[in-house]
Amino acid sequence: MKLRLRNTLSGKKEEFVPIDQETIRMYVCGPTVYSRAHLGNARSAVVFDILYRSLKKIYPKVIYVRNITDIDDKIYKAATERGISIGKLTEETIKMYHEDIAAIGVLPIDFEPRATKHIDDIISFIEKLIENGNAYCSSNHVYFSVSSFEKYGQLSKKNADELMTGARIEPSSLKKNPMDFVLWKPSNDDFKIGWDSPWGYGRPGWHIECSAMSLKYLGTRFDIHGGGLDLIFPHHENEIAQSCSLTQQEVMANYWIHNGYLNVDGVKMSKSIGNFYTVHELLQDYDGEVIRLSLLMTHYSAPMNFSLDSIRMAENILNRWYKAIRSFSGHGGEFEDSELFFEDVFEAMLDDMNTPLAISLLSAKAHDIDKVDANLELVAIFVNTCRNLLGLSMRSDKRKILEQRRLTDEQILEIELKVAERKEAKMRKDFAKADEIRDFLLKDGIVLEDTRNETLWRKS
Repeated sequence: MKLRLRNTLSGKKEEFVPIDQETIRMYVCGPTVYSRAHLGNARSAVVFDILYRSLKKIYPKVIYVRNITDIDDKIYKAATERGISIGKLTEETIKMYHEDIAAIGVLPIDFEPRATKHIDDIISFIEKLIENGNAYCSSNHVYFSVSSFEKYGQLSKKNADELMTGARIEPSSLKKNPMDFVLWKPSNDDFKIGWDSPWGYGRPGWHIECSAMSLKYLGTRFDIHGGGLDLIFPHHENEIAQSCSLTQQEVMANYWIHNGYLNVDGVKMSKSIGNFYTVHELLQDYDGEVIRLSLLMTHYSAPMNFSLDSIRMAENILNRWYKAIRSFSGHGGEFEDSELFFEDVFEAMLDDMNTPLAISLLSAKAHDIDKVDANLELVAIFVNTCRNLLGLSMRSDKRKILEQRRLTDEQILEIELKVAERKEAKMRKDFAKADEIRDFLLKDGIVLEDTRNETLWRKS
């Protein structure tokens, strides 16, 4: 089985050929930490977690680096508004980020460098760019000279005019060319945090941070660079220009993988129009597995439209999967973790992370398990496929959580008493009473499902 990925650099889906068969190296742009992780952060984290899991199934070693931007104007503004230090804000936010993405099944990664811990590396990088003639100092600012890099625009496939139109250019008389971008800028009364440098007290530009950290952890050329579609230009384009100018490599990374935009109810997510969701908020009403599955129901490279209907659809799918395996799990027991998985589902994952197809295949298998006399080995493979490839826990205790979401303890107790009453009626062969209880619960949106050994219930 061969991994195939859509490479933004070539614009094609290609077979993945690693630099080193023994060690795969991947860098992904992580969050800017000033507030809770939102759905866009979550989608990127889940997409590259899926890729990480697949790579680990194929290759002996995978080094996954995801950076944290912990020095930024938004961070400074948020810390100032709260009256706390940047350090305190970023530590709090990083902790919350880890909690939120862990709740949706994202694995810990190998390295998570922070920009503020690599200032010396950034300064050294900039000094070498100046020595090479790719950057220049102007009034305590350092700018990258775009005209010094002939291949500028190779990732975004834009010419000079298109780049000018699409760039968020800050006009400045300090630049030699309007397209030149900042590598170092002075700190002042409006932004007091900074570090001493050969160009004065200041702080790095955003783009140089990732170039310096990827070089530090992965070397001059690595296998995969990932991030959101919105980062292609200018961020990733600028990374390539900086890194290739320094290393004299043809490319910075062989494969550039980008996840698509995320909209909510058909429009861009925005706090001002009230369609902004954080992972933490959604976890109050939905299990982390449900959120994760909802993010996987759209192909990673396509635009995704999130809605409460879509997350409820994911919840229903997961409920059906749990229902199918419940009869085989020893009344609440667990399946042993193993490396077994369905090859056709794995093939879907290797075909450019085709998670919608993988989910469809698993739903068909769950239907077969639920309807035919399946064996325990088949069910164990189903469970471990969900765990190994999709990152779902498939723990029996989650079934109860999924069923009981958004109900009070009193409501849950009342439902379970009714279910027990119905069971007694069936034992007495009072099927009219059993049907009456079923219809009573159904009016309140409670659906009963009779399995081989018990009656399950869920909120529709």
